[in-house]
Amino acid sequence: MEINRAYVSLLAEVDISRVSNVRRNPEKVVNLLRSLARNSSTMVDITALEKDIRDKEHTDVSRPTIYDYLESLERLMVIENQPAWNTHIRSSSSLRKSPKRHFSDVSLAVASLGAGKESLLNDMKFTGFLFESLAIHNLRVYGQANDAKVFYYYDSSGLEVDAIVQKYNGDWCAFEIKLGIGQIEEAAKKLLKFTSILDGKRVPPPKSLNIITGTGVSYTRNDGINVIALASLGV
Repeated sequence: MEINRAYVSLLAEVDISRVSNVRRNPEKVVNLLRSLARNSSTMVDITALEKDIRDKEHTDVSRPTIYDYLESLERLMVIENQPAWNTHIRSSSSLRKSPKRHFSDVSLAVASLGAGKESLLNDMKFTGFLFESLAIHNLRVYGQANDAKVFYYYDSSGLEVDAIVQKYNGDWCAFEIKLGIGQIEEAAKKLLKFTSILDGKRVPPPKSLNIITGTGVSYTRNDGINVIALASLGV
């Protein structure tokens, strides 16, 4: 944890200026990293990031500057965007297009916040978002090895699916990511509802529906949905 915090400091003070060839304000970089960490696995927009930095710094920061910071962090492979899955649905709901933002390594999100074991155990909702980022990272690794990309689904009705892994030939599968096994039933209902609104004439059926959990064993439910313990992904 100390090494990770030291790296975040080095990133803010040296690396981000070096990669962009522009001197960056370390405090603003740190506050941006903290804001990104607090909003891991969410569709946080520039307005929210801008507000976080202003609240901490009590100074103005332009949106172009924030975009420059984000681009530099992407070039340093510190953060990754998870794009929205645009598909055809039999619903009047509109699809959201903003990307979800993740740290490439969840430990950097924890270090950016200065969080520790106790604080994570005391905020299981936030820890669940970090767990989602960890699982997305592993799905990206497998996706890249199999000519596939990782998306997410979210529509204006509030229906969300954490990950859609799609190959270039159109084959796809869906994943819900839940830290606790007590959320499996809820996740299964969400996946089945999601597949029910897809336009079957324009979207092929999924190759599989899956729920990634933090603990427990891996098995296939009676409804055909796979429950996959994170350890089965090779973590």
